[in-house]
Amino acid sequence: MGHEWDFAFLLEQRQFILRGLMGTLYLSLTCIGAGVALGLVFATARLSSFAPLRLIGTCYVEFFRNIPALVQIFWCYFALPILTGMQPSVFIAAATAISLYAGAYLTEILRSGIQSIEMGQWEAARAMGFGYFGQMRYVVLPQALRNVVPPLTNQIMEIVKTTTVASTIAYGEILYSAKLLSDQEFRPIETYTAVGLFFIVALTLLSFASNLLERRLRCYG
Repeated sequence: MGHEWDFAFLLEQRQFILRGLMGTLYLSLTCIGAGVALGLVFATARLSSFAPLRLIGTCYVEFFRNIPALVQIFWCYFALPILTGMQPSVFIAAATAISLYAGAYLTEILRSGIQSIEMGQWEAARAMGFGYFGQMRYVVLPQALRNVVPPLTNQIMEIVKTTTVASTIAYGEILYSAKLLSDQEFRPIETYTAVGLFFIVALTLLSFASNLLERRLRCYG
C-alpha cells in the first residue's frame, strides 16, 4: 500500500513544534553544562593523590556509567519521591538523571585529556608561582580541552540524543511533542521523519562547528 506524504500539517502546528524544539534545546544545554561541571570535578578527584577522593571519583563513574539513562530518569521521577516525599518536576528529574549519566562519561574524557599534558607543563606552571588550581585553570585545562575536542563533541552529541528519553515522563521535548502531534494528526511517518531530520541537521551543524573549533585551536597550539 502506497503512502501519500504530506508535511503541510507540520507548518500549521509550527508553534507546537517550536515549543518541543525549545524544550530539547533547554534540556540539552542544561545537561551539557552540568555534565561538564561534574566531569571536571570528578576527573580532578580521580587524579588526586588523596586515595579517598580517587575512590569517590571511581565510584561515581562506575555507578552512573553502568546504569541506563532511562532507568536513572525513572528512578529520579518515580522512586525518589517515595524516599524523600518530594516530587521533582519532569524537567528537574530528566536534567538530574541525564547530567549524572553524561557526567560519568565526561569524567573519563576530561581525565584522559588532563593526563595527556606533559609533567613539564605542570612544573613550568609551578615555577611561575601557580598553585594547583592556578595550574589547572591557566595551563593544564586549556591544553587538555584542546586535546579532547573530538571525543568531547561526540559525547555532547550523545547528550543531545539522550534527551529524547525524557519523553517517557512527559517532558515537552521534541520527541514528546512529535508523539502528541502524531496521535492527533494520525501522521506518524511524517512526524517522526521530521524529528529524525531535525537531529541530523542539528548534530551535523554541531559536528561542523567542532571541526572548525579543533582547527582553530590547532592553529593557536
